[in-house]
Amino acid sequence: MAEKILIVGASGLIGGLLTRQLVDHGRDKGLHLLLRRPYREDVGKAKIHVQLQENWPATIAKIKPDIVISCLGSTMKKAGSKAEFAAVDRDLVGTVAAAAKAAGAKQIIAISSTMADSSASSFYLKTKGEAEDLMRAQNFDRLDIIRPGLLRGERANDNRLGESLAIAASPVMDLLLHGKLRRFRSILASDVAAAIVALTGQKAPGDFVHENDAIWAMV
Repeated sequence: MAEKILIVGASGLIGGLLTRQLVDHGRDKGLHLLLRRPYREDVGKAKIHVQLQENWPATIAKIKPDIVISCLGSTMKKAGSKAEFAAVDRDLVGTVAAAAKAAGAKQIIAISSTMADSSASSFYLKTKGEAEDLMRAQNFDRLDIIRPGLLRGERANDNRLGESLAIAASPVMDLLLHGKLRRFRSILASDVAAAIVALTGQKAPGDFVHENDAIWAMV
C-alpha cells in the first residue's frame, strides 16, 4: 500500500511544484492536499481537502498521513502584521505538526528559512525558528527541515518587488558567495521540490537540516 503523503500549503510556489512532481512520478494515489481555498490544478488521483484552518486538525486525523509536508509560509507584507505572520508561519505550522503526530505520522518535512533560530533578534528568523522548535517538540521519527536560499521561480498572483530585485541580481551575487555563504545563494524552487520528493519516505530516524548544498546533492 502506498504511503499517505499530506501536503499543506500546496497553493504556494514550492507546494505547487512539489504536487506536480509527485503526480508526474506516479505518487498521486496516496497524495492528499489540505487547503483553505479550491485548488485548480490537475492533481491526478490525489485527494483535495478544502477546509477552514480551525478544521485542519480534525481533517488530518481522518486522513491519517504517514508523511506530512509543510509548505506553509507568508510574508510580512501579505500577512499585514507581525501577529498575522506568526499565526501562519509559527502557530499554524505547530498546529499541523501536533495534529500530524496525533494522527500517527512518522515523518514531517517542512520549508523553513536560512538562519532560522528561535533566539534570533530578527522577528522573521525568530518566528521561523520557533516553528522549527514546535515541530521538534513532537518527536517525530524523522524531521526534515528545508532551509533554502533565495527562491527562484514564478509566483502566481504574488508580486514581491524586493524579492524580484534580489532574484535579478542573483547571478552576480551568487558568484560572490563561497564557503558557508553558499547557503545564501539563490536556488530554483523546482530543485527544492525535487529534494523534498527524494526525502519522502526516508527511514533513517533523526532531525535533519538541509541547506542549499544538501538540497542540490539530492536533485
